[in-house]
Amino acid sequence: MDQFEKLRPVGRLEKYSTARHQVGFYLNLAVAATYTLPKEYTLSIKDYVFKACAAVIEEHPILSAIPAADDTQEPYFVRLPTIDLNQVVQFTQRQQKSSNSTLTGDNDLTPDLDLQAVLQSEHNKPFAAPNPFWRLHVLLDKEDNSRFTVALILHHALGDGTSAKSFHLSFLCALRSTSDGEISHTVMTPQVPLLPNIEDIHPMSLSFWFLAKKIFQAKIYSPRDPGLWTGSKILLPTSTRIRLVPFSKKLVGQLRSACRQESTTITALLQTVYARALFKNIPESFTRLNCTGAFSTRRFLPDIITEGSMGVFVADIEESYTRSTVLPRDSITFPWEEARRSRKTIQAALDRQGADTGPNLLKFVNDYQKELCLSKVGEDRDKSFEVSNIGAVVFTEDPSLPCIQDMAFSQCASVMGNAIGVSVVTGGDGCLVLSLTWQEGVVEDDIMDASIETMKEELRSLSVGK
Repeated sequence: MDQFEKLRPVGRLEKYSTARHQVGFYLNLAVAATYTLPKEYTLSIKDYVFKACAAVIEEHPILSAIPAADDTQEPYFVRLPTIDLNQVVQFTQRQQKSSNSTLTGDNDLTPDLDLQAVLQSEHNKPFAAPNPFWRLHVLLDKEDNSRFTVALILHHALGDGTSAKSFHLSFLCALRSTSDGEISHTVMTPQVPLLPNIEDIHPMSLSFWFLAKKIFQAKIYSPRDPGLWTGSKILLPTSTRIRLVPFSKKLVGQLRSACRQESTTITALLQTVYARALFKNIPESFTRLNCTGAFSTRRFLPDIITEGSMGVFVADIEESYTRSTVLPRDSITFPWEEARRSRKTIQAALDRQGADTGPNLLKFVNDYQKELCLSKVGEDRDKSFEVSNIGAVVFTEDPSLPCIQDMAFSQCASVMGNAIGVSVVTGGDGCLVLSLTWQEGVVEDDIMDASIETMKEELRSLSVGK
């Protein structure tokens, strides 16, 4: 790495992902988007993809950076002088006809099985220097040359889920402004500094009571609820499994209407619905589920960081559910009070503006690989599932310009994290896709299959009449 330009140290939150990747505990995240081109776009899809990639690399300098010395406690970013797009971008022909995600009827959409297979494969592939720590997998439609799907696979030290969504908005903008000219597979990287890491621009503060509670739990006493379900003990090696679960624009609109009537949000609803779905499909001896979530801290940061910035600017949320409250004896009636409670928990975290969250405790970690990862193998995990919603992609619609239709956001399995990940995004077509991921051997496939079907049935029933 000595031959590359040294940029800045890897920040604590970035180092958390660098360490997890280095020991194989968490490899990457992904956001995929399906693009449609107007008939005036006559070049090959490869040409348009390469042109757009060059523009996005120019806009986001983090795409030219990779972490060096990632096996130490003092990693740093270096800049790659060039990026060979032939090494970064892979094109694959779809095996099935791509689904029309503009369906607005009452039925669920058909999962994109080609994309699901690509994501499952990509989530099990680490990055390796000196190659870039991101890549694209492009699915081509054999029946429609104006339609293609781009899956961005990203190292979490380079960006979070919102960053991956920002990549696609930049990619769309580049497609819309593309012009004739020379197309090269070699891109010279921009000679501009990286954006600062979050702790350089945010206080990452901890209240006395929050810190005292965490120290007490870590050092003195933290009994485990015998009724807590978290899948198997923490184990290696990791192998990610994934299921894509799409919902139509009409159904999503009905759910949003129901949430407004019940003074809650889609994210809080999904947390509650999936808690109910799990409880219905795990033994009754399990009476508690611990859920986490993530939210973007960009709104609390200086103007140098925007919603379109690529970097790691997130904080976490913790919530718990008990069988008796989300699945009472009258389990036919949905417990909207639990969804409202979940919304209040999320809002309270937002009101703290990034204070008293998990990432703020990283300043007390001495050895990221050992303390946060390797020492956990063989122990019980303490989290059941995660719901991470990066929201909707918003852009100006114009039929004469390229547009984004359906999207999917997913994360690889986390060895020491939640047993199940539920990642959420709403595409430009208004359809919402849930990506459920888990580690092979940690959660039984029949539990996953059954909980997904239970969740789908409940979301359909909650949308009826709304």
